[in-house]
Amino acid sequence: MIGKGGSSRVFRVLNHANELFAIKRVSLDKTDAETMSGYMNEIALLKRLEGNSRIIRLIDSEVKPGPGGSKGHLLLVMECGEIDLARLLQEQMKEPVNMVWVAYYWQQMLQAVHVIHEEKIVHSDLKPANFVLVRGQLKLIDFGIANAIANDTTNIQRDHQIGTVNYMSPEAIELPDGMRRLKVGRPSDVWSLGCILYQMVYGYPPFQHLSVYQKMKAIPDLTHIIDFPDYATPMMPAPRSSTGGGPVEPPKKLDHLKQRVRKDVIMSMKSCLCRGPKERATIPELLSHSWLGFTEPAAPPAKELLKENEAIINPYYMHQLLEYGIKLASEGSLDAQALLKDAERLVQELKSIQP
Repeated sequence: MIGKGGSSRVFRVLNHANELFAIKRVSLDKTDAETMSGYMNEIALLKRLEGNSRIIRLIDSEVKPGPGGSKGHLLLVMECGEIDLARLLQEQMKEPVNMVWVAYYWQQMLQAVHVIHEEKIVHSDLKPANFVLVRGQLKLIDFGIANAIANDTTNIQRDHQIGTVNYMSPEAIELPDGMRRLKVGRPSDVWSLGCILYQMVYGYPPFQHLSVYQKMKAIPDLTHIIDFPDYATPMMPAPRSSTGGGPVEPPKKLDHLKQRVRKDVIMSMKSCLCRGPKERATIPELLSHSWLGFTEPAAPPAKELLKENEAIINPYYMHQLLEYGIKLASEGSLDAQALLKDAERLVQELKSIQP
């Protein structure tokens, strides 16, 4: 068995060809109507998305009646993931940020979400634990609360607040009176992706340091500024209490391993984490960002970086200037002012011949 939650358990099994599969076994006696609706919704969406390499594959599903009039079990047979992104990030957080690693998995996440958005499906609960590695490739899982968008609109409406708070979009958070029907669309998933990218770069999601109540207030608050540090600093995970409680002390920062974060990567995060849904980047726009191809942003021409009294000097001219200074010093005729004037003259000559 690899996991359980509430009325469901997940088992790993090998078939006769030594292929590994995951079986989700749901006890229907312990499942309320809303939860059951979520499972049936997941089955329907996985069947609809069948054949897409970035979506976990549903092999089969059936309802098995139970003995003595009990409701029995719902069984789902799916591809088995070796590890989820949450575990990967936990292992990676103590290492210097590796942008090749970040770009590789970020691109696959974008491709997965692009698939469902093209099918007019909003996932609504994107988080690291809902991306798993299957034979080295990242795939999207858990469509229990995903919803299809009606053909004549770009949003879906919900009566209840759902999603994981660290990755929840501003528009998915209810007003205090709870009277507003929640409208979430594709941009809501983009916000969640931005939170995951932030965690991939910095080691923690953007609102991690706040309590749940503070998060619910800060996420939709336009005046709450999200910090995008210039450096990503790895952290040693905090040791956990032997009694099974939370960490006994905060994670230790490994300042000697910090790395500067590329400006274009910060811009990608910012383009996802705009409070206004219409201001956020789309998935195709995020996929077109140059850093995914490991290309460096264009640098300004060197001349634009120079002051009036500066010039670029190559090793040959530098060697000549040093030899001249050493010669004057050895002859005892070194005149600092004269040497400074000669250097200024050389700078001007160089400026006149540089393009």
